[in-house]
Amino acid sequence: MNINRLFIYILLVGSLVSCTISDFEDNYTDPSKLAETSVGKQFTGMMYSNRLYVLPGYRDYFVVRRITSNRYTQAVGWVNVENQYVPGSAAVSERWDVFYNFMAQYRELQKVYNELSAQEQADNRLFMITAAVYFYDRTQQIVDLYGDIPWSEAGMLSQNGGDYSKSYPAYDTAEEIYTTMLDDLADFADELGTLEINAAVEADFNTQDLINRGSIDLWTKYINSLRLRMLTRVSGSSEFASRATAEIGEILSNPTDYPIVTNNDDNILFHIHTLGTLMSATDFQSGLEDWDGNLAGKQILDHMVNNQDPRLTYVFEPGLESNGEYLGLDPLMNPTDQNALVLEQTLSFYNRSTLSRNQYFPGVIMTAAEVHQLAAEYYLNQGQSAMAKAHYEEGIRQSIGFYQYLRSISNNADADAPIVPTDASISNYLAMDEVSWDAASSAEEQLTLIAEQKWLHFNVIQSNESWYEIRRLGLLDFDFWVDNSNQQSLPPARWMYPGSEQTYNMENYSVVQGEDKLTNQLFWDVD
Repeated sequence: MNINRLFIYILLVGSLVSCTISDFEDNYTDPSKLAETSVGKQFTGMMYSNRLYVLPGYRDYFVVRRITSNRYTQAVGWVNVENQYVPGSAAVSERWDVFYNFMAQYRELQKVYNELSAQEQADNRLFMITAAVYFYDRTQQIVDLYGDIPWSEAGMLSQNGGDYSKSYPAYDTAEEIYTTMLDDLADFADELGTLEINAAVEADFNTQDLINRGSIDLWTKYINSLRLRMLTRVSGSSEFASRATAEIGEILSNPTDYPIVTNNDDNILFHIHTLGTLMSATDFQSGLEDWDGNLAGKQILDHMVNNQDPRLTYVFEPGLESNGEYLGLDPLMNPTDQNALVLEQTLSFYNRSTLSRNQYFPGVIMTAAEVHQLAAEYYLNQGQSAMAKAHYEEGIRQSIGFYQYLRSISNNADADAPIVPTDASISNYLAMDEVSWDAASSAEEQLTLIAEQKWLHFNVIQSNESWYEIRRLGLLDFDFWVDNSNQQSLPPARWMYPGSEQTYNMENYSVVQGEDKLTNQLFWDVD
């Protein structure tokens, strides 16, 4: 990473203070207004620093996802071009830099905390537990893109007194990072439930917490749901298989001690409460709609149409000239024909009122729909088909409810009113041959159903998470146009590191250079 740029960033963020979100909006770009910091204020600064990569920010959706995970998952349709499966250097550098700037904030929080007295540290322990949970969630996203990354030694320039020679970080292996995070999250799950919190810290936490607004109950569910996601992600690896089975079983069998997100009221979301305070009101619209980035992919749309999916009219709109017909863009068409079809305006696109023009659209971190599908996979692997079916179907119901919720908070009416699902329409959907649990003839087919429902639920909203799961399970049968102009003729198995690593951190990069290939699978990608 660029040490000089990171050092400048640390100097800026180290002095940030805030009491309200609006104060952050006013003061973030002018630290000279500010005089002091605290654990609570650094906690908010950390969350604020990467908000546009949790909320649907323009650069995340347009610069990064539009040409990577949205296409790799076939959540969208696009016109084929040469070199389309190689992640662009702008996208790779953008994602890397944002994470390490975010890490700099986290390190400053640790620095402020470490300078406190023992009693002050005990009083502020709540901030450090929840900050680590959020940091680990973001870390997992980066590890699952790149694999090994600089981590345990990264972001330490400020702590090292500005000494560059001590601050070039070595790479941690992805396995080491997952182990540390899983160890700590297990400890946090036990500690947070018994933590004594004084009134002053609780009041400060309620003000500074941008994610769960001070709800310890939601943070507890976030911790255990994140553990469930991460344990499932590594469950196919021989190094983690037994641990994953044991810990997932412990979480799911002890809801009192280890509560998880089970309904949409408990979803972990980064909410927009006041327009213009956290992001531009048109960020999502530009990020998704520019350059036809919101066109429907053929396979995802066909699945919803053919199976009368109750989410269809919440997620997609018919093309402007399609006479109400839903039509997705076929990835196997030649580019000339694809372009012609785009110009006809018959192609469907993602629902503007539910998604891109919904100015209250939240940052989606963890939903009940995902958690239920994770539980369904565990029970299926344990041979408990009835339990697996119950979670599978409940995951679908929660997903339908989630899209109804998203539309309900929208302040936009450009799209037609969606068809409200009924109990009968949901039951009919669950009975469709391509959806029905009982119609599947094997455990592998049932696991494929789970994989499909994750894909349908994630679509463009959580396309990175969708890509991780598609790679891990290897069950969704996608057809891609083969790009014969490039050695990377199909979607990659990971991203390569940005060029800045070779420029600024070459000694440490050289250790992982041999593995820095688009075809190199991560340790959990065993299928």
